[in-house]
Amino acid sequence: MVIVMKNKKFEDRFDVLKFAFIIVFSIIVLKVSYMTVIKGEDYYEQAQNKVYKKIPIEAPRGEIRDRYGRLLAGNRPSFTVQLSKDEIEKADPNEIADKVIKILEQNGEKYIDEFPIIIAENGDYYYTYDKSIYEWKQKNNIPLIYSAEESFYEIVDRLINEGILNVDKDTDKFELQKLLNEHGYYPPIYVSKWKFAEEVKKEQWLYRYKIKEENISAKDAFQRIREYYEIPDELIDYEARKILLVRDLLKSQGYLQYQPIKLALDVSKETVSKIEELAMELPGVSIETEPIRYYPNGNFASHILGQIGKISQQNEIDTYIKEKGYSISDMIGKTGIEKKYEEKLHGEKGYKKVEVDAYGRLIRKIDMKAPTSGDTIYLTIDKDLQEVAENSLKNVLKTIQVGGVYESPWGNYKLRDSKKIYNKATSGAVVALHVKTGEVLAMATYPDYDPNDFSTGITSQEMGKYLPKNKNDPLAAKPLYNIATMTSVQPGSTFKMITGLAAIENGLNPNYKINAKGRIMLGNKSFGCWIWNDHRGSHGPTDLYRALEQSCNYYFYSVSVGYDYGSNKPLPVRMSVEEVLKYARLFGLDERTGIEIEEIPGRVPNPEAKLKNTKRSLEYALNRKLKNYFEDITNKDKEEYEKRIKEIVNWTEENPSRGTILKRLKQLKIKEDKIGEVADLVKYSYFNQAKWKTGDTFNLSIGQGAHAYTPLQMANYISGLVNGGYKNKVTIVDKIESYDKMKVEKTKRERERIPLKKYDNLEEIKKGMLRVTQQGTAKRVFGNFPIKVGAKTGTAQKSGRIPTDNEEEYLITHMASFGVNSNEALALADKYEKEDKSKKSRDYYIRKALFELNPRLTYDQINRFKDTYDNFAWFVSFAPYEDPEIAVVSLIFQGGHGGYAAPIARDIMAEYFGLTKDKNEEDIKEELKLVEELKR
Repeated sequence: MVIVMKNKKFEDRFDVLKFAFIIVFSIIVLKVSYMTVIKGEDYYEQAQNKVYKKIPIEAPRGEIRDRYGRLLAGNRPSFTVQLSKDEIEKADPNEIADKVIKILEQNGEKYIDEFPIIIAENGDYYYTYDKSIYEWKQKNNIPLIYSAEESFYEIVDRLINEGILNVDKDTDKFELQKLLNEHGYYPPIYVSKWKFAEEVKKEQWLYRYKIKEENISAKDAFQRIREYYEIPDELIDYEARKILLVRDLLKSQGYLQYQPIKLALDVSKETVSKIEELAMELPGVSIETEPIRYYPNGNFASHILGQIGKISQQNEIDTYIKEKGYSISDMIGKTGIEKKYEEKLHGEKGYKKVEVDAYGRLIRKIDMKAPTSGDTIYLTIDKDLQEVAENSLKNVLKTIQVGGVYESPWGNYKLRDSKKIYNKATSGAVVALHVKTGEVLAMATYPDYDPNDFSTGITSQEMGKYLPKNKNDPLAAKPLYNIATMTSVQPGSTFKMITGLAAIENGLNPNYKINAKGRIMLGNKSFGCWIWNDHRGSHGPTDLYRALEQSCNYYFYSVSVGYDYGSNKPLPVRMSVEEVLKYARLFGLDERTGIEIEEIPGRVPNPEAKLKNTKRSLEYALNRKLKNYFEDITNKDKEEYEKRIKEIVNWTEENPSRGTILKRLKQLKIKEDKIGEVADLVKYSYFNQAKWKTGDTFNLSIGQGAHAYTPLQMANYISGLVNGGYKNKVTIVDKIESYDKMKVEKTKRERERIPLKKYDNLEEIKKGMLRVTQQGTAKRVFGNFPIKVGAKTGTAQKSGRIPTDNEEEYLITHMASFGVNSNEALALADKYEKEDKSKKSRDYYIRKALFELNPRLTYDQINRFKDTYDNFAWFVSFAPYEDPEIAVVSLIFQGGHGGYAAPIARDIMAEYFGLTKDKNEEDIKEELKLVEELKR
């Protein structure tokens, strides 16, 4: 019985086991069936993707050509040194890295060096990330001690003060960031973390090497990474770094071992031969032929074409790598046409299909697809006209700097006055537009640069020649900056056509004469015409035509407020500053022109909102600035903090004296060492600017004051004046042609009619502008020109003192004049610097010591030994007078007089109208004689 029961149990267990086996087997069969029948194709594709990889082949960038098809930017074949991670790491990566770098250096080749720790000549170690933050702050005039948050709000405050942003103090930081981006400002800051983008990149890079310590020094990090890669001790750090830059480049590939990495671009045949000769010693090092961007004309049209470079900024990484699938090693357009049409020009990469193993290592090559070139961009510029514009701008600047004579077949012109030579005239721009279409015919900025320098990456040493000599001077020559579209300044007398048009549109007869007596006194302040300021002269009875011809300030002062000061009676029409500025807006001076490359909008002043905006801007600035400036509270004591700031803002209408402000700030318990700083800020940057006065209207009427326009905007405004009242959308791109020439996308020419009361009034303005060249301020330049030209000269003032390149040296040199003992001042500065851990610049502590030792000292007194700025020189023009085709506007920084910019326009017009084609100087002189005979 027992045996039977045991057998029964055994059978039951066997049945259970058999049943379990059947279930497991059924599941396996079902799963295999599912994987092979239902999902088989998907899994096969995934398996193939794991085994077969595509290595990209660079596509040639699309070409850029002028309106007639002449090449401005193309490509040429080049040799690239590439590294294959899997092959190198099978061998001795340190030895291979050392050898290949030595070959490149022996042949004078540039190589990609992105290792972010630099060893300076003095032996110091620093992160490139920190240097980038430092340089960004310097470039944007942000105090070096500012945090990411403080830097962000410094930019915001400036744009509010300039009237570009209109926000209140409670605006969300993300909304502020969005508004900045919309206005073309991209601070490299993560507002969510309040960290600089470079700080985040540094943290991410260190984490790759398992370095998690905060604030680890560059030297310590270097040693840790050196140990990580087991660099031999006998190598000094400078030599070890060359190995590290290669190892770090390989590590940046992650698991994509099959993809080659570019180490050096555009190397010589000698380098190629050497690497191929040592192929057995350099496994994983290869040479590939790739297209490289090439600009056959060097510096020509550099600010229009732009430059290319590696993907580096966070916004570029987000846009091109994450969104558009670019590779980290791809070159992209950074500025100009190259940037605007990056996706059109980039082309489509080809590929090599290869087989790799489970570790991503290359097994064999299988297939290949050729790359497709990018589209061709045809610009509206004429290469010949552009060349004339660039050469003329450059030559006029050089002539002004030495006070020489600008020689021309159309008449020589002396570019100096009896008082001085304008030797600081080192920068300028010129724009030529077709007045009927808005096409850019030529556009030049000087100094310029060679975009070829950026095609394969640029070293810090090479970049040095493109940096301003005086980094503290906002008007220092900046070769990489496009003045024509990105620099807005006061227009001076070139704005007077707007004031005159506003007056006659409101009913003033252009023949109405005002007795221009030289100056107008408002209280104890004199508003003089240039002729009064020069030699106490006056223009006498002056109508609109003579006012433009002689650039009479007195006339435009009068019409801007609707009062005839010469006769001490109201004008027969009503006028106001609002009417003047309304016409400035109608002609688009507060807008972008629509050009395809980077530009900033102009700024038309807003008198009605001046006080309100000033108070709002002041409140915003104080909220950001004073958070730690009070002795007894911080910004965390919200109610009391805002109450005190409101009290300061409420002094705006009163505009008390600086002494009164100092006393009040002391009562509000502002820290003693901050009182002077806050007093100067509120008094000179806000209170003095808050209320609108008649004098403000006078200044605006002649193009001074808060106006700010670019040369391109001015050229478009002149086009609207002379083309019958049409505001053009400016374009610099004529058409885009696909790589196979099967598709052509023509740029649409757009314009809209400006709503004027009487379009014939534009003819009255043109008459005045013609008189400028026939008998006025530009007669000496255009008197012998065979084509009738309308024009206006303009001289815009630039106030302030020029900062020195070395402020510390300046302060020490002039210490005796500041009423303090130099040894005592320097010792006190040393004390302040030692106590302060925020690492401000040395000159900051010296100034602090000066103010401490001599409380009566002011910033103006300290800066009095610095040079002053010279005036901007503007010249706006159009031709031919009867049926205008071209508008030319030239601007020279610190050029002295508006007429000094006129020869540039004359040279461009002579080329445009074919006056110099196939003619020598004698032919032109004969033509001029004939013109004179016909006049008689």
